[in-house]
Amino acid sequence: MRNHNDPKIKIRESGTSSVSDVELLSLFFRNETDKAQSLLESVGHNLNALAKLTIPDLLLLGVNECAAVYLSAAVELGRRRNQSEAIDIGQIRGSKDAANYIRPKIGDLNHEEFWVLFLNRRNSILSSERFSMGGMTGTVIDVRLVLKSALEKYATSMIFCHNHPSGNLDPSDADKKITRQLKEAAAVMEIPVIDHLIVTQSGYFSFADEGLL
Repeated sequence: MRNHNDPKIKIRESGTSSVSDVELLSLFFRNETDKAQSLLESVGHNLNALAKLTIPDLLLLGVNECAAVYLSAAVELGRRRNQSEAIDIGQIRGSKDAANYIRPKIGDLNHEEFWVLFLNRRNSILSSERFSMGGMTGTVIDVRLVLKSALEKYATSMIFCHNHPSGNLDPSDADKKITRQLKEAAAVMEIPVIDHLIVTQSGYFSFADEGLL
């Protein structure tokens, strides 16, 4: 007899939007909804928090290795899809455009990364490059490497971006200090810094919009 409560059957007949979060997650546990429910409860039913869990995290929560690998792969596919959509952004007209470009890359990471967007005279992105990655609370940036890359790419302006895994959008004293250092060094090379963005999963902070540049 056909089990109409089977998530696979629901998805096949009505699409993925027809099933609940628990039912979707249960597919990684061979339809064992109790395991899916337990995992969701461990992250407060927050799918963003679930996406941040590493394979070791999942193993500690009792998820078997096979399910942990499959789940991490699914999360990474979603992240790469967002990144491919972000690439379609052309000219950067303001902080929102820049945030829409960089957030899919670093917004939901559980460690901090510092990126630079190199722009041409039309404010289109020539390239984006990660210059450092660190822990939960900070990362170290080599000013010389940033300027070297800008010169090699013939960039006419730059936007700095980094994420705050804590979700707090307020710039720290260290954020303000490195912004000043980078801006002053770039000015010597006549490469304007037009913004510095702090991004999280749900929002962003713009140094330019807040008058901090």
